[in-house]
Amino acid sequence: MDRLTVSNAAQQLQEVPETFKLLFSHGSLEIEYYKPEKVDHQTPHTRDEVYVIASGFGEFVNGDQRHAFETGEVLFVPAGAEHRFVNFTDDFATWVFFYGPEGGESN
Repeated sequence: MDRLTVSNAAQQLQEVPETFKLLFSHGSLEIEYYKPEKVDHQTPHTRDEVYVIASGFGEFVNGDQRHAFETGEVLFVPAGAEHRFVNFTDDFATWVFFYGPEGGESN
């Protein structure tokens, strides 16, 4: 595995038309870098996920909860949950860690 840094992840993301780039995979773990432009169009995912905010700040909607987030923060989303980033700064980007079985872990 190459070193995963914000700068090399951002560079790799520029090379694809999507707002995310898969950077690493091992077993059930997948690591992506995600940088939406102005609007986050995510839909619920089939596996549990963890976000580590790489840059920027804004608000995070997770189910019926909404709260501010900032650089360095860690956020958890269970499989199947409605979630999205809103009112985020132009420099917002996040690491995304998908893991575990389809449907999420039970505990």
